[in-house]
Amino acid sequence: SIACEQGGEIIAAVIYNPITDELFWAEKGRGAYLGNHRLRVSSRKNMTECLLATGIPFQGRPHHETFLTNLEHIMGEVAGVRRFCSAALELAWVAAGRLDGYWEEGLNSWDIAAGIVILKEAGGYVEFMEPGASSSFKRNVIASNSSIHEELKSVLVKKNIE
Repeated sequence: SIACEQGGEIIAAVIYNPITDELFWAEKGRGAYLGNHRLRVSSRKNMTECLLATGIPFQGRPHHETFLTNLEHIMGEVAGVRRFCSAALELAWVAAGRLDGYWEEGLNSWDIAAGIVILKEAGGYVEFMEPGASSSFKRNVIASNSSIHEELKSVLVKKNIE
């Protein structure tokens, strides 16, 4: 996963999955692609039909209680929740419409920078769950298509997020 930042803005990105030999890429204002195929986020509007992905906090890291509370709330609202691999690749899969949404806490900029530009260029929404710090220092992300974004945000528990 590689992102190019210019003037404080991510302008290009690539994410490569060596297992499937897939290259996701985007350039700001020019769209997002898997190889030569244009990417678009899913068009699902009903949360009960959606498949989401998330990351599980590592042992010894904060956010376990918040994660479990969020997972409990989300599982009752969607078709399924999965954990596949990397944050960058899961954001690319939301961009490709393979997943309908993604959330995770405690990420670093290198985890998500490339995925953010690819998702936005595919028509997706990315929002950070914590107020204050500049976006390059925010670590808790929600990403989805436009139809479910507000509902997904409302289901997630926002308190106790650092």
